[in-house]
Amino acid sequence: AMTHRSATQGKAVEWSNERLEFLGDRVLGLVIVEALMLRFPTAREGELAPRLNAIVSRKACAVVGEQLNLGAWLIVDKSERANGGATKPSLLANAAEAILGAVYLDGGLKAAEKFVLRHWAGLLKANTDAPRDPKSALQEWAQGEGLPTPVYRHDGRTGPDHAPLFTTTVLVEGHAPVSASGPSKQHAEREAARAMLETIPGATP
Repeated sequence: AMTHRSATQGKAVEWSNERLEFLGDRVLGLVIVEALMLRFPTAREGELAPRLNAIVSRKACAVVGEQLNLGAWLIVDKSERANGGATKPSLLANAAEAILGAVYLDGGLKAAEKFVLRHWAGLLKANTDAPRDPKSALQEWAQGEGLPTPVYRHDGRTGPDHAPLFTTTVLVEGHAPVSASGPSKQHAEREAARAMLETIPGATP
C-alpha cells in the first residue's frame, strides 16, 4: 500500500507536481484551442497551431508563473533560492501548469477555464489582436495549405555602407518566387513575405 510522505522528503512532492503539470498542460491546451476556435471560426489547423504553440509554450507559462509570483511559494533549498533558483523560467512554468492542474481537479473544467482566461488573457490577446508579422502570416498560410516552410534566399547587398540595400527572395512551393529589398536582411525578408502574400488570393498580410 502507498503511504503518505511528507513534503520535506521532496521526491513524493516532485512526483505529484509532475502529474499536476502533465494534467495542467493538457487543460491549458484544451481551453486555449477552444478560445482560438471561437476567435477564428474559419481558420484552419495550420493557422491556429502557431498561435496555440505561442500561448501554451514553456516561455508563456513562465510569464504567467512570474505574474502570479509563484517563485515565492516554491520549495527550493537556501543555496538555490540565493542563486535565483526560485525565479528560473522552467520552475515557474512548471508551477503555473501544476496550479492549473490542481484548479481543474478541485473545481472542474469551468473553474480551470476561468483561471486560464484570466491569467493567460494577455498572451491570448497578444496572439490574436496584434498585427501579424508578414513572415509569420506567410508561414501560417503555408502550414494551413500543407506546404513546406517558406525559404528566404539572400540575393546580395548594394549601396554604400551608410545606406545599404539588401535584396531577398522568398520561395514557396507551387508559387513564383517574389523578391523585395530593404535596409536590413530582416526588413527585406518581411517585405518579400508581404509581397508574396499579396499575390495569394485569400491570404492577408
